[in-house]
Amino acid sequence: MIARCHQLLHQIEQTCTRPWTVMEVCGGQTHALLRHGIDQLLPQQIQLIHGPGCPVCVTALSRIDQALALAERPNHLLCTYGDMLRVPGSDGRTLLELRGRGAAVQLVTSPLDVLALARQWPQRRVVFFAVGFETTAPATALLAQRALEERLPNLRILVAHVRVVPVLEQLLAEPTCGVQGVLAAGHVCTVLGEEGLPALAQRHRRPVVITGFSAEELLRGILCCVQQLEAGSHGLQNAYPKAVQTAGNPQARHRLEQVLEPIDAPWRGFGVIPGGGYRLRPGYAQLEAQPGPTPEPNPTSPQPCCSAQVLRGVLRPSQCPSFANPCSPEQPLGAPMVSSEGACAAYYRYGR
Repeated sequence: MIARCHQLLHQIEQTCTRPWTVMEVCGGQTHALLRHGIDQLLPQQIQLIHGPGCPVCVTALSRIDQALALAERPNHLLCTYGDMLRVPGSDGRTLLELRGRGAAVQLVTSPLDVLALARQWPQRRVVFFAVGFETTAPATALLAQRALEERLPNLRILVAHVRVVPVLEQLLAEPTCGVQGVLAAGHVCTVLGEEGLPALAQRHRRPVVITGFSAEELLRGILCCVQQLEAGSHGLQNAYPKAVQTAGNPQARHRLEQVLEPIDAPWRGFGVIPGGGYRLRPGYAQLEAQPGPTPEPNPTSPQPCCSAQVLRGVLRPSQCPSFANPCSPEQPLGAPMVSSEGACAAYYRYGR
């Protein structure tokens, strides 16, 4: 594999004749690029921009505030994935802090864990705070189907799933966007396949390359992107064929479409994205959590956090005045320093 990576790097160097700016969308790819040192090995003409591909990072503050409000209610048990426990709400509090004060907050690794908790605690309202891209949304859909099949009256879902192609549409349409090529998120494409990406590439005249996560797969994706840029072409290319089929995963897509429907949704750092999120379809609306009103944002931290600019690719994490001091994984000011897929956490961990 090392020899193949060296070969791909050499091909990139031979192909690249002028500066190009490429955005990797997925936070997992950001961490892999830095972990393998690819960002430092590429020719200087290639600038990598880190996209908004971390679902924890882009979850709107309003959704986090709703989860905090639900966790504080009597006889409620709020369940979610691990990274969400440490993301601050608008008032600086976290779900982990509430749990330390006695609130019933439970970390889960699968939505189906929530079914077991709902059976175990019939006297509690068990709420699943569902976050993630289209990758994890089918599992939330399965949870909703099982909850109705088992007639669990105490299970509810706070849906905060978001969709990748709509945010890319908005980002690439901005007049100031400097992204010239896109490495598409391989994990999303394993579910959706190529859906929406050929039109995205043609509409915005940028090459889009579906890319994996190993060093070799990332370098292959970058090479394909640079080859298109140098040739003046702008199509969709699948550089991750071992995992991504044109139609994606038909079973996962069918389940997703049965239970969830697209809606306009807020993204942290982007505002409301048309078609940028999901909600439960009418047949499953009885499972929707009802968080009620949340307080007006009242940030308590006097330190600046540039997470919005980082998520939009305007700033590198290290350009934030709070990066590393005082903002660190131990004392994060924003979601990109919390999440295991966040760009700020990657820069901190790998010394960038």
